[in-house]
Amino acid sequence: MSRHEASFEIESKTDSYAARRLLERAYDTIREESRSVREGTDDAQALIREFETLRDAAKRPTRGKLTIIYEQDDDGFDD
Repeated sequence: MSRHEASFEIESKTDSYAARRLLERAYDTIREESRSVREGTDDAQALIREFETLRDAAKRPTRGKLTIIYEQDDDGFDD
């Protein structure tokens, strides 16, 4: 399994705004993809709620750190 990690220090209102925009985009994308691919399933609803929590947490401009971890399985998708 490959693991990639990126961390962003949020030290200004501009940084906070950038992190908020990133999380808003991620939420919107996952919500739209879940509607078309996993609509009505429990795992889709849980995933949307998790990203909604992240999006809402970033609405208040504060200092902090945003860390993104991407773990990639060695196996491909089944066709």
